[in-house]
Amino acid sequence: MLYKDIHIGHFIKERVNEKEITMDRICNFLGKNEEFVENTYTSKSIDTDILLRWCKLLEYDFFRLYSSHLILYSPPSAVNKNTQKSEKIPYFRKNIYTQEIKEFIMNRIISGEMSQSDVVREYSIPKSTLHRWLQKRDDVE
Repeated sequence: MLYKDIHIGHFIKERVNEKEITMDRICNFLGKNEEFVENTYTSKSIDTDILLRWCKLLEYDFFRLYSSHLILYSPPSAVNKNTQKSEKIPYFRKNIYTQEIKEFIMNRIISGEMSQSDVVREYSIPKSTLHRWLQKRDDVE
């Protein structure tokens, strides 16, 4: 799965097909018509309130796709860039890697698509973290 270019409508349609949910149920749950649903399938992005409803209906966290993108492709934050902590919005640490992210990275290394140094350079993952993932993978096999 490529986290770099997210077409949310495609992912929603795939999940609908997996769950075999009828159009009537979707329309009733969202309070929208069939044309709206079909337009969603072709949309690269959608309103977050609607996406949240899709997450509930399809029992899948589509927001995690965007979180994964941020972890992999956003630049590393500057140290002490903002010394005042804002308590108005939640703060999430960037260095928390989901299992999906780990598998994505590992598959790129195993397939030969990227070297370990490419991964460190491209995604700003510390070498020690990457080596720990590889070591754990070797221990499991």
